Amino acid sequence: MQKLINVLALLSFGTSAAIVGTGAYVYLNKDALIEQAKAEVTKQITAGLSGAVLGGGVEALIPSSGAGGSESLPIPPLSLPF
Repeated sequence: MQKLINVLALLSFGTSAAIVGTGAYVYLNKDALIEQAKAEVTKQITAGLSGAVLGGGVEALIPSSGAGGSESLPIPPLSLPF
């Protein structure tokens, strides 16, 4: 029984150490992680906008209201599930 308790204690210590280590890594590298995320988002937005501009300009991204009113909306009106 004592061996089982010792194993559980070691597993608990290992889990706690992993959580603390991950937190310390993120805290120490937060600036680099933020910059990396900003660069990735900027790259994705630039690629999306360049494809939109080549495919008809930014005006192609804006839905027109048209004379039909709600027929040209990109999202259908909500209905109750009951």
